Amino acid sequence: MEFFAVGQVLESRNPDFKPADLVRGGFGWQDYGVSDGKGFGGMQKVAPGTPPNFALSLSGLNGLTSYFGMIEIGKIKAGETVVVSGAAGATGSVAGQIAKIKGRRVIGTAGGKDKCDWLVNEAHFDAAIDYKSEDVGARLSELCRNGIDVFFDNVGGEVLNEVLARINLNARIVLCGSISKSDAATPQPGPANYSNLVARRARMEGFTGLDYPTRVPEALEALGRWQGDGGLVHKEDVAYGLENAPKALLRLFAGENFGKQLVKVADAAA
Repeated sequence: MEFFAVGQVLESRNPDFKPADLVRGGFGWQDYGVSDGKGFGGMQKVAPGTPPNFALSLSGLNGLTSYFGMIEIGKIKAGETVVVSGAAGATGSVAGQIAKIKGRRVIGTAGGKDKCDWLVNEAHFDAAIDYKSEDVGARLSELCRNGIDVFFDNVGGEVLNEVLARINLNARIVLCGSISKSDAATPQPGPANYSNLVARRARMEGFTGLDYPTRVPEALEALGRWQGDGGLVHKEDVAYGLENAPKALLRLFAGENFGKQLVKVADAAA
């Protein structure tokens, strides 16, 4: 089962990696593995002083995705209204906070009162919509009376459709994920309001956090600075034991995770 993980080098025939080094790569669900440094995810050293959990979240793919999605694809501008779906997740929460740090008005959607309260009280979103108990379209109309300029979408489905009905001229739809389709029993139709992209001269673009390899240092520097200054908070949801990895994965599709879903397999050796 391929998955990103952080591991510790026990033995090495590669001079670039020494025993006790912490490394990040696509090592999968396993206690031990062998790598040539290539393949899924490659293999990279974890920067000294970086906790393993951060190497898989804020300093890893989630942080890069949030940064480039909001800065490069979203191209947020002063005075704009930003909406983030899946806003209590590892990527959405950071993406929304980046927009807030840049001085934008940010609305998030999440499932449950606890998540929505955290977005407003801890992550400093301007408002949060509980898609499980509230009418998303009605709340978007209430909270975004002047329309939506940027939508960072982790969910797709009906939330995307409701946002498309309320986009402004030259809006940007940042397609990061579509978790709503992950466990659908039958294929779901595309958004009925997609034609509004034409009427509003808007742009909808997909991307991944790995699309800007030469700019990774820029992103990591900014994320680390914001986190160090207290402007960027980070939440994790940790399961313990490799045997619990399947359950942890399923929690993602049920919307049960709160923050970055991690599985701790073992402590690093002394």
